[in-house]
Amino acid sequence: MVKLTVRDKETIQDAVRRFRKLVERSGIKKEMRRRETYEKPSETKRRARLRAERRAFRASKLAQR
Repeated sequence: MVKLTVRDKETIQDAVRRFRKLVERSGIKKEMRRRETYEKPSETKRRARLRAERRAFRASKLAQR
């Protein structure tokens, strides 16, 4: 959970900016986007497999240099 205490003499705009940064860093926004729509388990596995393949490909490219 993100908590923000407004500092003395801090404008609302500054407080909102700090709040947005806190939310972004905590991963809440990313989690909300992920949960917006239902994703089948097979799609989740496929996405993870593709991500692993890309990671392995990049690693092999770096090893060749």
